[in-house]
Amino acid sequence: MLTILGFVMIATFLVLIMMKKMSPLAALVLIPALFCVLVGQGAHLGDYVIKGIGDLAPTAAMLMFAIIYFGVMIDVGLFDPVVRGILRFCKADPVRVVVGTALLAAIVSLDGDGSTTFMITVSALYPLYKRLKMSLVVMTGVAATANGVMNTLPWGGPTARAATALKLDAGDIFVPMIPALAVGLVAVFALAYVLGRRERKRLGVLTLGDVATVTGTVEEKETEQVLVGAGAGAKGGAPAAARPATGGSPAPGSDGSGGSVQDLDLQGLDPRRPTLRPKLYWFNAALTVALLTLLILQTLPIPVLFLLGAALALTVNFPHMKDQKARIAAHAENVLNVSGMVFAAAVFTGVLTGTGMVEHMARWLVSNIPDALGPHMGLVTGVLSIPLTYFMSNDGFYFGIVPILAEAGAAHGVAPIEIARASLVGQALHMSSPLVPAVYVLVGMAKVEFGDHTRFTVKWAALTSLVVLGASLLFGIV
Repeated sequence: MLTILGFVMIATFLVLIMMKKMSPLAALVLIPALFCVLVGQGAHLGDYVIKGIGDLAPTAAMLMFAIIYFGVMIDVGLFDPVVRGILRFCKADPVRVVVGTALLAAIVSLDGDGSTTFMITVSALYPLYKRLKMSLVVMTGVAATANGVMNTLPWGGPTARAATALKLDAGDIFVPMIPALAVGLVAVFALAYVLGRRERKRLGVLTLGDVATVTGTVEEKETEQVLVGAGAGAKGGAPAAARPATGGSPAPGSDGSGGSVQDLDLQGLDPRRPTLRPKLYWFNAALTVALLTLLILQTLPIPVLFLLGAALALTVNFPHMKDQKARIAAHAENVLNVSGMVFAAAVFTGVLTGTGMVEHMARWLVSNIPDALGPHMGLVTGVLSIPLTYFMSNDGFYFGIVPILAEAGAAHGVAPIEIARASLVGQALHMSSPLVPAVYVLVGMAKVEFGDHTRFTVKWAALTSLVVLGASLLFGIV
């Protein structure tokens, strides 16, 4: 009964948010509360929720101070050179913009933290997507999938959890997986290219001959309109007339998708914004490198590192109390949205775990593996990791399910190291799971409905995971 109710609860949650019948926050709270009563454990709901909140409180604290820290770094201009470089590459070609999204997300993912990746990626590219009228779910889907593949780095979480659960060395798990993960990353770039082509066909492409940042706009010189396909921007076939850029407002009738020449208002890159601290650039760069280094070395708990980093960044860059309050207030909406979603997710995970539904679901899946598949438990683990890491937290999967799969594999002569490697396959999809706090940073900052993101991303992320699994089999890794 618990197995059936567990699957029904998850399915109910996903259907309601994808159909936009409930907000994710309400669904994360009310649906598990209802099912807790249905399984006859309503009296323990409070205990399950408090336990779930206790487990996720460090994550909420980490996200809160990480948002403030990286928000301040964006405010003071630390990432402006990177953003300008990406924008010069992207110009206004939807193909380049989407591929640039994958590139930026993959590069920033090297720090091992999804929230950081999404904050920087969205802050850099959101204005460009909006001005060109590109689909924002393309941005969130590509960023989440790229980050999911890179999330397998030893300091990213899943690899370390698999190593701990099976008492293995993280390097022994990760290094042999590099070729398969590289193929997965190539698949992400191929996906970005295909999605970019679709956007180009829908919108057309405005090619910027010379890009320079002036008073908050991208200045256009020798600008021409190149129309591709019969999309919304494909009106007429002649190049638009070039005009000297003035840094002023868009020309009448311009919509960013073709038609006429306009400036691209990139609000996040205003080089004259009062929060810039050019004299402190190298201090902020050194502070960020030191913070990420300590994070990778795990010198202190991650929430403590970001708490200290945020306090130091605010104090040095904005010594006046009034300015500090203004910076905190500027990022308060993101902090509240994300931390609220984390604590709501604590209700879902608390009930799922506390009632025993997760354990029953996992054991049911394992017990239904045919004996003939025993010698192929690596493949079985890889396949199961795709849905299980989506419906479960990484802790639940790696500490609750993977040891069971390893035991089943050992009975058929499959080494635990093979099970550990196969367990990483589903991470591309995992990063869009409603149980991953970082995904709420992504959709919140991009102003995308979580249901829309889920509907768009799941199929592409699952396909990417299958590509990683296929490459693992091809290279003999699994």
